[in-house]
Amino acid sequence: MTSQRTRDRLIGRLQEGGITNKAVLEVIRNTPRHIFVDEALASRAYDDTALPIGHGQTISQPFVVALMTQSLLRDGVPQRVLEIGTGSGYQAAVLAQLVKEVFTVERIEALITTARRRFQDLRLRNIRIKYSDGTLGWPDHAPYDAIVATAAPEGVPAALLEQLAIGGRLVIPVGGSGAQSLLLITRTDSGYSDEILDKVSFVPMRAGMQ
Repeated sequence: MTSQRTRDRLIGRLQEGGITNKAVLEVIRNTPRHIFVDEALASRAYDDTALPIGHGQTISQPFVVALMTQSLLRDGVPQRVLEIGTGSGYQAAVLAQLVKEVFTVERIEALITTARRRFQDLRLRNIRIKYSDGTLGWPDHAPYDAIVATAAPEGVPAALLEQLAIGGRLVIPVGGSGAQSLLLITRTDSGYSDEILDKVSFVPMRAGMQ
């Protein structure tokens, strides 16, 4: 179930859904999603669906990962990207193959350990990971050319807007359960502009650490 044919079938679904960025499609085709889920779920790793990863968290649907990544790259390849919500590490692994530097923050310590091991196994040396409250971002390395969030706050955290470079793009799901919109927010010289990319369903973004 992790054969190249299975992966190619997934890529076909993504293309049918509107993913057109060839670099994004190739990275998703070649990234072993099955190592980011429990062995018992490996046979479903290349289905276009979210899967549980424990601790009340999920690995995002491949289409949503592709859409978020394609949206970040739409106006040029960002050099420095911040991810809020490392989770399994899959979104960071995809990004790391497309941009120069990825900084990722996770509030659940147990997920940090497994994600770090996966990054090492894949020899992804341009990812830096931090155990912290994601609503605070990672100000030490700001400003970022792009920020992506893999959990949904009720409103966009001010810290993330502040840590976005002028011209930078933030992709973030916003809203309560059952009523979330995936937003693309661009910082301009005079403020921020936003557009809705899709309706989505993410786990809620929570403050604090565990």
